Amino acid sequence: MKKSIVTILLVMMMTIASAEENPFFKPFEGPHATAPFNDIKLEHYESAFKRGMAEHRSEIDKIASDAAAPTFANTIEAMEYAGAMLTRVSNVFFNLLSAESNDEMMEISQRLSPELSAHSNYINLNENLFERVKSIYDDRNSLGLTPEQIRLVEKYYESFENSGATLSAEDKEKYRNLTMELSKITLEFGQNVLRETNAFEMLLTDEDDLAGLPKSTIDAAATKAKAKGKEGWLFDLTGPSYTGFMQYSARRDLRERLYMAYNTKNVKGGEYDNRDNVQRIVNLRLEIANLLGYESYSDYVLKNRMAKSAEGVFGLLDNLAEAFGPVARAEVKDVQDFASEMEGKVIEIMPWDWSYYSEKLKDSRFGINDEMTRPYFELENVKKGVFGLATELYGLQFVKNPDIEVYHPEVEAFDVLDEKGEFLSVLYTDFHPREGKRSGAWMSSFKGQYVKEGMDSRPHVTIVMNFTRPTETEPALLTFSEVNTFLHEFGHALHGMLTRTTYESLSGTGVYRDFVELPSHFMENWLKEKDYLDRFAFHYQTGEKMPEELLQSIVDASNYNVGYLTLRQLSFGYLDMAWHSLEKPFVSESSTPVRDFEKKAMERVQLLPVIDETCMSTSFNHIFSGGYAAGYYSYKWAEVMDADAFSLFKENGIFDKATADSFRRNILERGNTEEPEVLYKRFRGREASVDALLKRSGVGK
Repeated sequence: MKKSIVTILLVMMMTIASAEENPFFKPFEGPHATAPFNDIKLEHYESAFKRGMAEHRSEIDKIASDAAAPTFANTIEAMEYAGAMLTRVSNVFFNLLSAESNDEMMEISQRLSPELSAHSNYINLNENLFERVKSIYDDRNSLGLTPEQIRLVEKYYESFENSGATLSAEDKEKYRNLTMELSKITLEFGQNVLRETNAFEMLLTDEDDLAGLPKSTIDAAATKAKAKGKEGWLFDLTGPSYTGFMQYSARRDLRERLYMAYNTKNVKGGEYDNRDNVQRIVNLRLEIANLLGYESYSDYVLKNRMAKSAEGVFGLLDNLAEAFGPVARAEVKDVQDFASEMEGKVIEIMPWDWSYYSEKLKDSRFGINDEMTRPYFELENVKKGVFGLATELYGLQFVKNPDIEVYHPEVEAFDVLDEKGEFLSVLYTDFHPREGKRSGAWMSSFKGQYVKEGMDSRPHVTIVMNFTRPTETEPALLTFSEVNTFLHEFGHALHGMLTRTTYESLSGTGVYRDFVELPSHFMENWLKEKDYLDRFAFHYQTGEKMPEELLQSIVDASNYNVGYLTLRQLSFGYLDMAWHSLEKPFVSESSTPVRDFEKKAMERVQLLPVIDETCMSTSFNHIFSGGYAAGYYSYKWAEVMDADAFSLFKENGIFDKATADSFRRNILERGNTEEPEVLYKRFRGREASVDALLKRSGVGK
């Protein structure tokens, strides 16, 4: 009996000791207070989340019950600085859930999802807290606050209002239940997509199946197969593997097989089918919007966007569809005619044919394809080119710091220094696909920027991509599109790294969804400029510059299929708005199942035959698991601004430091401290015009 008590006590002591060793329980002590990834274990997350929520709740209770009259300092600022530990663990966990996940992390996220939702509701539906915020909000213009402080007050008030603070007690309970259910289902949606993406493999063992594929694609497939202990060539649904095969494979049957696997994700039945989740998500969002007094979810979302309303969004989409539609249809006819001539018979272009034949036509017309440019886009050279552009424009320096711990051996960490050599930010880079990383590319932060007690606490930014891997014989050689993606995400990173605000809630990329894509799209413009390409596009073996004629071909081909690509993006925007402009619940058992609804939503800009078995909605992470619900249009909205902004560089010089300094001061540093329209006008001197986009795309007057 005594022995069992001693054993129990020892176990308890070990548990307590283990808990005290949890790296999230105290501020990080790595270089620049970076996360100690080497010390973080799976078992640390749940205890850190639970303690973090408890500490945050205690801080909120103290603010809400303060006997002193509400002030900006004891209410708004106190809320802003509360929840430090919860923020630490959340930033690490959710970044790694996307970039370095596994089944255990997914299970943890599912367990935590309802608790985190309940915690958020506890704050947002706290009546005493809201009354304090409201009293400051009502008097905000007479309290002697700075413009940034007023902006923060407005942000908190709107957050409470948008989260049901003004509802009755009964409706608050409904809101709690709806949001908890929604958070769980959106999480499940994204995890289903990741699991189904990882589940598919196409292993080829006959060399005849490789017809048309370039050596780089074949080598990558062989490396992928070998890594999994298999003989042959392995293709899957990750970006480089899928895209390379669809562009170059002469085997139409295999292109169709791969296309169907990619475009029937989560719609074939079974445990990962997302059709029911689509219905539940859109209906829950509609119910929440209705509860808050809006007719549709888009009405609820867009009131705090530059577009302001669904009418504003559809106005943009319709105008671009009208401008680019004729161009797109002509492009499809060109590819159709080229394919028929190439094959010596009439070919009806199917979706799995587009990349293949359009790439062949591009090569024929401009004498250029990805395999010709790959040797000049070796990843290390591209990094120098992308980082070098920030040096040229903003004076930044990137110094690799081996003392900063990373979450995977392939990840690199850099100290980013400003033009005076002072520390500005940490930048993590994560370039290649692997199991546990979701598809696509994104920028995020492990730590935001803020100023407290006179100290500027600088951000820790990460950019994550799924670029072509090195093989046993070659380094990572990127496609033009991958370089473009690098610049895009790096634009987001600059927005996060250069920010100079007082409050983290207003810093960096925490801006309106239809403004956040401006810095990212903006950076893409340089890739079509010969003067820029000439600075880093060197052959990875010889070191020779990209030939002048190849450089010119890139520029000449920059608008190739611009109409098709525009309508493709518009189709995603129309689909998003169709789902989130519903004013009545969607019932898939009726005459409009998910596929039929999708087809109707996209039909205005549909250019190729629709395959009945396919469905995009069921794997559309951006709108059903990410933050782009009723916001996918923002890519095109921002594209109007980025073309207009870059036109000023075209006038003054693409490396003009005065223009770059203005963009930095008025856009990149300001975060959400002012309305985006005000910031943009301050930079450009006027509102953005669509004319520059049309001119850049070759469809202007």
